[in-house]
Amino acid sequence: MSRTGFKRRFPPLEILSREDVEQIKQATLDILKETGVRIEHKGALDLLKQNDCLVNYDNFRVRMPEGLVQEALRRCPSTFRLKARDPKDDLVIGGNTVYFNAAPGMGIVDLDTWGYRTPKQKEYQDAVTVLDALPYVDWFSCYTPYFGYEGVTEAMKMTMGLVQNLTYSTKFGAVGFANYNWDFNFRIAQAAGAEVLCPALMVSSPLTLSEFAVEAAFRTLDYGMPCGVDTGSVFGATAPATLAGALAEFNAELIAGIVLIQLKKPYSRVMVFGFPHAQNMSTGSPYFGNIANAMFNAAENQIWRDYGVPLRNTASCYTSSKRIDFQNGMERSLAAIISALSGAHTINLHGGVYGELTHTPIQAILDDDLAGMVGRFIQGIEVTDETVALDLIHSVGPVPGHFLDTDHTFKWWKKEQFIQQCADTLTYPEWERAGKADCIAHAKNKMQKILANHTVSTKLTSAQEAEIETIVREAETFYGKRGDLD
Repeated sequence: MSRTGFKRRFPPLEILSREDVEQIKQATLDILKETGVRIEHKGALDLLKQNDCLVNYDNFRVRMPEGLVQEALRRCPSTFRLKARDPKDDLVIGGNTVYFNAAPGMGIVDLDTWGYRTPKQKEYQDAVTVLDALPYVDWFSCYTPYFGYEGVTEAMKMTMGLVQNLTYSTKFGAVGFANYNWDFNFRIAQAAGAEVLCPALMVSSPLTLSEFAVEAAFRTLDYGMPCGVDTGSVFGATAPATLAGALAEFNAELIAGIVLIQLKKPYSRVMVFGFPHAQNMSTGSPYFGNIANAMFNAAENQIWRDYGVPLRNTASCYTSSKRIDFQNGMERSLAAIISALSGAHTINLHGGVYGELTHTPIQAILDDDLAGMVGRFIQGIEVTDETVALDLIHSVGPVPGHFLDTDHTFKWWKKEQFIQQCADTLTYPEWERAGKADCIAHAKNKMQKILANHTVSTKLTSAQEAEIETIVREAETFYGKRGDLD
């Protein structure tokens, strides 16, 4: 039992030639072998040295031989299961299945002013309830929907967010790490009967792994949890401005993390995260929504299919727009369909507006329509004797014949179309008579219905709640002694 996601029924989009792919892959190997990676963790350096890497302890530089790199990639499972709190929400990552996941924000969007602020606890819970109810939200990214809520100290935000997610949803989730919170977070997930995916090996681009990131990854593996490798290459800033050069560096950063994971615990489940995006050279800010980000994802997907490691795409989850408007829809829609066509295994989408600064359930509700449309497209066109409908066409014939009242139409029209929940599909006169509501108004109405009617399918037991509460108190004691709760 698991979530079905969407199955891509045709070969994936390829924007690189075979020669292009091989050149970038060779450049990646050259970076790892010649330039190397800075790894600020003594235990990791010792482990790499024992496995034939050239290690300079003075400057933390590690150079990795090609054979070791290739063996580490071979050890990564190409398909694996992620255990949710309820088995119906398990994920089977890999192959031609495409999942959609929700995206986080530092704050909640005010739909009247388009500013943002820290959400209240009830707003956090409501956002989780909406994401739990939406059919095409398959899992939660780290610190989703928000980076905590009012009344929670910085040190406890990720942990308390995880508690809310496990309480109000049965869907699988990722969890962030900070302030040595990994033990508390993993124990809370275990108490709830779930796994969590931690993008622990988070690279500091260019080509650097901090001591903290490596330690987080090692602790993730100790708990038997799936581990993500992550980097945030910025084209023209922390990576070359050329997409080919950025791809080579991006791959090297992620593969360095994979080598460490597979040396520490061979055949561990690994997912490639990554948050690559362009630099706005006019302002110095990130350039969300730029088509270069979607092109990078398409090429990345093509190359990592060769490597055989499942990956997530992020170009569609944030836009340069701060509102729910045409620019927002244009930028996220193009990126989402390109990711789905080119073979992403999971696509970061629901709820994020600008950067990791803003999230709103209204955006998530609208994104669910987008996910459904993209999913319907990649399922393709079914061609059989029944769908070609030759006998039916013969029987109906020319005008005045029609297909409206046939059993075939009743059976197939909903399967062939995708019916959006929040789009305005009225004729112009109908729209005027109905009050001229737009998609945002329809999404607000749907949110009200969800909050009035939806409850999590499987609640935590009283024993689970008590165990989680005990772990939370331990975390508060730990951070209190460190002075982090002030």
